[in-house]
Amino acid sequence: MLIAGFPAGAWGTNCFLVAPAAGEECVIIDPGHQAAAGVEETLRKHRLKPVAVVLTHGHIDHVASVVPVCGAHGVPAWIHPEDRYMMAEPEKAIGRSIGMPLMGELTVGEPDDVKELTDGAKLELAGLELSVTHAPGHTKGSVTFGLPESADIPPVFFSGDLLFAGSIGRTDMPGGSMDDMLESLARVVLPLDDATVVLPGHNEYTTIGQERATNPYLRQVAAGLGSADAPRRGM
Repeated sequence: MLIAGFPAGAWGTNCFLVAPAAGEECVIIDPGHQAAAGVEETLRKHRLKPVAVVLTHGHIDHVASVVPVCGAHGVPAWIHPEDRYMMAEPEKAIGRSIGMPLMGELTVGEPDDVKELTDGAKLELAGLELSVTHAPGHTKGSVTFGLPESADIPPVFFSGDLLFAGSIGRTDMPGGSMDDMLESLARVVLPLDDATVVLPGHNEYTTIGQERATNPYLRQVAAGLGSADAPRRGM
């Protein structure tokens, strides 16, 4: 298994390229702000051929390079229907101006081919099986992607902005909900095996075991406490 990731753009959003091995087809996860050059460099370095872009949610810092990346390789983008509008209307998605001087190069809109994700789907792409789980809270259409354990890697969990090392995604933008976030953490994250590697939308990688022991939000959920008791952090 090959998983190559890099932080992109003004928000350091983690973009991942996933393939069975070097020299094979791959899936691109969350090509965000100014990610196109990093995607092309990673494709060349590992001799990969993309077959799809898959998106954990629709915020501009995760989708800003979808149009150029999909266009350059003639591949579809997969997104949950609740977040699809965000590709064409990024300011509506965050409730304020996106700050064009900060964003720099930006192509707003949908790629030519958009496919919609559903909860519980199994995406068979590039010789991989990605499990899709709807996990609202950060946005209404947030999803996570899972890869099963294989001979060379433990289970992998692409958490998007649901779960970070030591924190969670923010819930104060349009479509966000702390109650939904805590429900998603309880339903989606807590049942995962401690050995599962968490590859989040921002910042460093972690494991479920590490987060179960130290993440204040998971500790609140595990204790059965609600949103009134949750600490107020997140990106």
